[in-house]
Amino acid sequence: MSDSSLGVFQTAFVAALYGQSESAELLALTHQVGFSVYRNTVLKGCVDALQANFPSVERLVGTDWFRAAATVHATQTPPSDARLILYGEQFPAFLDAFEPAQNLPYLADVARADRLWIEVHIAAEDSVLDIAAMTCINPEQLGQQHLRPRTDTRWQWFAEQPIYSIWHCNRLALDLPEPLVWQGEGLLVRRQAGQMQWQSLSEAECLFLDACASGQSLEVAANTVLAFDSTLDFTALLGRLLATEVFA
Repeated sequence: MSDSSLGVFQTAFVAALYGQSESAELLALTHQVGFSVYRNTVLKGCVDALQANFPSVERLVGTDWFRAAATVHATQTPPSDARLILYGEQFPAFLDAFEPAQNLPYLADVARADRLWIEVHIAAEDSVLDIAAMTCINPEQLGQQHLRPRTDTRWQWFAEQPIYSIWHCNRLALDLPEPLVWQGEGLLVRRQAGQMQWQSLSEAECLFLDACASGQSLEVAANTVLAFDSTLDFTALLGRLLATEVFA
């Protein structure tokens, strides 16, 4: 079998495995009992991976509901990488459109928070900004410096829902606070000495990190935040973020 023929066969085999198509050349193979067993084994592996990668979502909806939804997603969106810890990049968007999840408007964003955790967990370790060295920079030059967020750090602002509180409590199997204030919350996930850490962030803090990540200088990033909220104590905001060691 030539390389091109092998590639065509493999593509058709994967499509048949996930029920996306069934070529005439594979009919004899796909109608065998063993193929169904193999298909179920592969699909179970995908569902198991999603269950491991999105534990907060599972705790919110229960194992049976989660695995049923994960089966639908796995059938529609097979893994594109053999490392199944990476599987699920499109799962939050799937939950956004999944009809049975429409009465749980926070579910997709909780999945996004779980995904941030995965991304930080597998990210390459990065250096930490030397704050003492930063204080030695000439004040006239300080505003032109660029603060780069570490590669093992992720953050997101969730504008309409208390996603940090919902995710944090379900991640640690805690009861939700009563009453739960229904307002936007930000989430910061990072690694500290090999340990996963997370905390809530304000919208201004998320905005500043976004500005830094986009390559803005410290002065421009500060002005971006102050344009958002002119009453903000920017020095205090910067101090909080420096203390969390999120910059490289």
